[in-house]
Amino acid sequence: MIDILKTLAALASGYLLGSLNTAVIVGKIYGKDIGSHGSKNAGLTNTLRVLGKGAAAIVLVGDILKGVIACLIGLRLGVYVHSGDAKDCVSLLAAGAGAVMGHNWPVYFGFKGGKGMLTAAAVMFMINWVAALISVGFFVLIVAATRYVSLGTICAAIFFVGISFLPAFGNTFYFQAFASLMALTVIFKHRENIQRLLSGTENKLTF
Repeated sequence: MIDILKTLAALASGYLLGSLNTAVIVGKIYGKDIGSHGSKNAGLTNTLRVLGKGAAAIVLVGDILKGVIACLIGLRLGVYVHSGDAKDCVSLLAAGAGAVMGHNWPVYFGFKGGKGMLTAAAVMFMINWVAALISVGFFVLIVAATRYVSLGTICAAIFFVGISFLPAFGNTFYFQAFASLMALTVIFKHRENIQRLLSGTENKLTF
């Protein structure tokens, strides 16, 4: 029997932690509203464009850390199904999902956040590092071939869902539901990028 209260506590903790949007906080330190400059997205890429490498480095570390810390809280609460593996820890999945949702729709900043891919990637590595690493490799291949970061992100998220259903990974329904939720969130947050990709106006990565 799943402990619903502990699972909800993990979800809430992850959400409140994820809502500490690093890009917004760093922007305020630098005296700029990151949501009013550049692409107006409160994430790493826009921080790099608007505030530079130093600020972007802080956002990079912050977005990863909050995903990791949220997952550690979920692990500590210890609500498992079947085995004792991380991918079977429902409280970990809930905390990770909460962190991504908090990053995307932060309660502290009017529910206007980023696209959550860095935090999501950190969470994926905490839950199933093998599947996450394979997905990152797929992301790199797509970006190298097309130079579209958004396309690589969307494809990697969908790919992560696909491999979560492979019997070789032995994932539970809960993990598969988590992976599907993350992919749907990524697609939803990238809907404007998808429109630009279809119209041929999406910006390409330059080296």
